[in-house]
Parts: sequence; structure tokens; C-alpha cells
Amino acid sequence: MSTPKTIKEYLAQLRTALAGADPAMIQDALYDAEEHLRSELAEHPGMGEAELLEKIATSYGAPEEVAEIYRTTEQTVVRALRTPPPRPRRSAFGRFFGVAADPHTWGALFYMLLALATGIFYFTWAVTGLSLSLGLAFTLVGIPFFLVFMASVRGLSLLESRIVEGMLGVRMPRRPPYVERERPWHQRILAMLADPRTWVTLLYMLLMLPLGIAYFTVVVVLTCVSLALIATPAMKAWTVAYHLETGSCIDAPYWVCSLAEWSTTWAGVAVWCALGILLLFATLHLVRALGHLHGAIAKHLLVKSARV
Repeated sequence: MSTPKTIKEYLAQLRTALAGADPAMIQDALYDAEEHLRSELAEHPGMGEAELLEKIATSYGAPEEVAEIYRTTEQTVVRALRTPPPRPRRSAFGRFFGVAADPHTWGALFYMLLALATGIFYFTWAVTGLSLSLGLAFTLVGIPFFLVFMASVRGLSLLESRIVEGMLGVRMPRRPPYVERERPWHQRILAMLADPRTWVTLLYMLLMLPLGIAYFTVVVVLTCVSLALIATPAMKAWTVAYHLETGSCIDAPYWVCSLAEWSTTWAGVAVWCALGILLLFATLHLVRALGHLHGAIAKHLLVKSARV
């Protein structure tokens, strides 16, 4: 590659050198590089961008060198933070019950439960902000309020990224898209409003309410049903089928009474308990799959495209 003459060329070459890497890592690398270069330029006001890039080429590195450093660092950090993988299981029996040994399963479970609260908060914040922005549009505080609200949306995007990465194990940005502090304030505002990621993040916040309700309902209902079935032996040991013994089934069809009587025997209770265990582990598989799905949704909507 040719030697970059401007910071924009340097960042373009760095993006090209990082082609194929994780988009979240590319966003972080571009943020770090631009922040460093802009800071150096601010400390040397009499120096042009071409002269500055030539001066710090040996200290900070060429785009190819910086890209290689980020790739190496990313691999090192991933290996250091990665939870020990569960022991591989070859049999279908082992793979089915081994889901409980996967830390991502429990992270996804907690995220599904938390999603209801975060979904309500995000949805309320987005709807309230948009409604007040529209209602105040013709007042003096309308435009400032709208701009502050949109800035808060970008901040909440970074917060949600940390939650997703921590619980679902999906690599998300650790830094926001860089904003040039030297640019006039109106240009920074226009850049924020022209960034599609700002509006896509707002869409994500609105979607989190129905998604959070669905996740919470699925997890709570299936888990409660599973635990209730698993607890049937304890319930059997604690009490007797009172209604059957008092003849409450006398007017019901014969097959209903037979099934009800069998279900309260120790054999029937054991079957219900086994079904409860199977349902519980099937729920964990479903939760892990939903965690992967939501991680992909968050990655697509909250991470700036590597091609931009």
C-alpha cells in the first residue's frame, strides 16, 4: 500500500488491512487509531497530516502493522477470557444432557430473564423520547431535546453491547464510532443523524419489548412446567390423590378415571418426572439457540458494518 497522506487515508488502509476480521473489532481498532491520530494532530497544530503520519509511522505503526497487532491481541484476549469448553460428547445422550455444562447456556438463560426488564426500559425510553421530541418540535427546547435523546440512544447501544457480550458471548464493540471533536458541532450532529446505525439502534430498542416478553414467557413457562413435573414424586410422597380416593372421578368417562388413577401411581409419577427432566434439558437447548439467534440480531443491528 502507498503511504497515507491524510488520516482518512490511514483509516481506509487500516480498514482494508483488517478485512475479514470481526466487525466489532474493526470498529474498536478504527476508534483507537483515529483517536490517537487526532490527539497527536491536536498536540502539533502547526504540523500537517502527511507530516504527522510520517513522524509517528515508527511509533504507532503503518496500517498493516497496526492491523496485525489488533488481530494478535484479539486472539490473545479471546483465549484469555474464553471459558473452558465443555468436554466433547459423542453420543446423542451426552450431547443432549451436556448442554447444562455449557456456560453460554446459563448466560443465555439469565439474558432471557433480564430481557423483559431491559426491553421495557428500552421501549419506554424510545417511545417517550420520540413522543416528546415530536411534541416539543415547535418549541425552543424541541431540537436540543431531540439531539440529546438521539445521543442517549447511541450510549444505550454501547451499554446493550456490553450486556450481550457478557451474557451471550458475542463479540460486540467496546468503543463507539469515533466523533471528530475538532469538527464544528453542527457537522457532528449531522454525522450522527446521517449514520444509519443511529436509527437501526432505535429500531432495536423498539424490538426489545416484544422480544423480551417472548423470551421471558418461554423461559418461565417451560421452566416452571419442567420443575412441576420433576417435583411429582415429592408431591406423591407428601400427599395422596385426594379427589380419586373420595370418588370425585365417579361421573367421568372410564378411560379418564383410569388415566388419572395411573398418573397418581408411583409408575405414573416416575414417567411424569422423567418427562419433566427431558423437558428441562430441551428448554436449555432452546434457550441456548435463542441466545445464539439474539446475539446474531444484536450483532447485525448494533455493530457498524465493516464495509462502511
